[in-house]
Amino acid sequence: MESFRMGMSAFELIRDVRGAFQLEAFRARYLDYLDKYDYIVGDWGYGQLRLKGFYAENRKSAPPDQRIDALDQYIQEYCNFGCKYFVVRRLSEHAGHTARRSKDAAEVQIEPSDSDKKQK
Repeated sequence: MESFRMGMSAFELIRDVRGAFQLEAFRARYLDYLDKYDYIVGDWGYGQLRLKGFYAENRKSAPPDQRIDALDQYIQEYCNFGCKYFVVRRLSEHAGHTARRSKDAAEVQIEPSDSDKKQK
């Protein structure tokens, strides 16, 4: 998959549904509060990119709806039906964060959802 850097962090594009990922749009929308998340999901609706952060699946202290294993539920409940979306995984840490998070996040695999398979 495609890797890229932004500031102190490196990311890897791990899912790109219907060509949703646009690096310049991601850079323009990315805000510092997203630095704490292991995954960033971007979805398009009405010509606008929306970004949402998720924690790694094994971060049990995070609320269940904020962990990446809740991605399918988020897409079904909060995104337009059939929307284009993408998922990027943080590979390296932003200054001040622990290296443990990066290791944990790297162990999680995201499989295509049933809805992704139907849309292709």
